[in-house]
Amino acid sequence: MNTDFAGKRVLITGGTKGMGAATLALMHERGAAIATTARSPAPHLPAGVHLIQADTGTREGIATVIEQAQRLLGGVDILINNVGGSGAPGGGALALDDDAWQQALNDNLLAAVRLDRALLPAMVAQHYGVIIHISSIQRMLPLYDSTLAYAAAKAALSTYSKGLSKEFGPRGVRINTVSPGFIETAAAQTFIRRLAEHDQVSEEESRQRVMTSLGGIPIGRPGKPEEVAELVAFLASDRAAAIHGAEHVIDGGTVPTV
Repeated sequence: MNTDFAGKRVLITGGTKGMGAATLALMHERGAAIATTARSPAPHLPAGVHLIQADTGTREGIATVIEQAQRLLGGVDILINNVGGSGAPGGGALALDDDAWQQALNDNLLAAVRLDRALLPAMVAQHYGVIIHISSIQRMLPLYDSTLAYAAAKAALSTYSKGLSKEFGPRGVRINTVSPGFIETAAAQTFIRRLAEHDQVSEEESRQRVMTSLGGIPIGRPGKPEEVAELVAFLASDRAAAIHGAEHVIDGGTVPTV
């Protein structure tokens, strides 16, 4: 039985859906004490996992997360900054107003910055900590129609993560980034079904069209949340003790450059 995280206190933001939920389930199975965040109640969490209901895109929400994580876990050894996404309208760059840009930055960059800033002092004091930032291949392949602000925020997150690793690696805290490509979460499946209905094609054809829009996926399919979870869990474990300041792409070969 894998017990990589026995005795470890883990905070996973956005751990009730998609890649976050898959990561939470895997780390819980391997012995972690876990708290996770969500804006809405989540009735189906594994037994013993704590839910902190808060909006991590706000200063007030982050303050709630920090206070509750301390109360529920007694501190945080491993932080998985997973929360993020885009609710911006389509229509390209000129369709994005200041509010859309600010929301993208709050959800995809500043939430991580604020949590890191609050939790790093205790990690440094115990000379142990792990931070994983979930970025996106869109930082390298931005889709201008509807997710330009999201892509720019994720690019900033990756750069910030690299700089942070240089400062805190010598002080006992490992920091890495994971950049997924097209991962077929439940939300992605819903999107595929809606496209299929709109275009009057099969779900498989709709899936292929999405992959084609990304330039193709050489392995022939989207990734799975559980595959991302395996990568995140490995990087968060002590088995990856020498991996630091790196970005790990998990996209089935979508990014066409070295």
